[in-house]
Amino acid sequence: MNLRYLASRASKLAADNSTTIFTAIGVTGVITTAYLAGRASYNAAELLLDEKMAGRDGEDALDIREKIDLTWKLYIPPVMTGVVTVGCIIAANRVGTRRAAALAAAYTLSEKAIVEYKEKVVEKLGEKKEQDIRDDLARDRIRKNPDREVIIIDGNEVRCFEAYTGRYFTSSVEALKKAQNIVNHQVNNSYYASLTDFYDAIGLPRTAMSDEIGWNSDKLLELSFSAVLPEDGRPYVSFDYEVVPIRNYHRLS
Repeated sequence: MNLRYLASRASKLAADNSTTIFTAIGVTGVITTAYLAGRASYNAAELLLDEKMAGRDGEDALDIREKIDLTWKLYIPPVMTGVVTVGCIIAANRVGTRRAAALAAAYTLSEKAIVEYKEKVVEKLGEKKEQDIRDDLARDRIRKNPDREVIIIDGNEVRCFEAYTGRYFTSSVEALKKAQNIVNHQVNNSYYASLTDFYDAIGLPRTAMSDEIGWNSDKLLELSFSAVLPEDGRPYVSFDYEVVPIRNYHRLS
């Protein structure tokens, strides 16, 4: 293992963890700057006291300029540490902003590719074949991520599977369509709604990302359903979003 390889690995590791490194340096710098500033103030007070004890009082008392000339060098370390700390905080913010922008761009491209792919499948195979493919995908997702919870279901409710996050819950197609109408009503009146708004309407817990994505007046919520009967014999309703919830949904063009 040569030095060039080690240097390359170290550089990549530093780049991958640059935000964490800058943040750690910034936190350490804040504490260090406070300590150095306190020590400099204490030493400056001691120095001025020594001058006073040496007879520099009364008419010979030090003026502001003389005090600065006598003590300014003591504040060089905290000032330098403070500058480095501010620089690291700014750098961490810039790196985080660039990465967030890159992720948003990648998400937008992925969303566009999915939409184009769906449109091409419908164009080539027809809506019936596209629905069959959708049903097969829903069946495979449920098979790979089986429902472990035992639930006694009453009335019109069934076990539902949200394909987007792979979560199970109990509801009905009518309730899901009603929630879709509620969200789209909000979009029509407030111009946008988040995925969290939809989750709240169907009683599904929010996720870490659900506040950051959603729909607007250009992209209304539209659900697509698949009826699935897996090996365990229990019927499921799997649903997905015809229009994938997007980032920056609240920024209207």
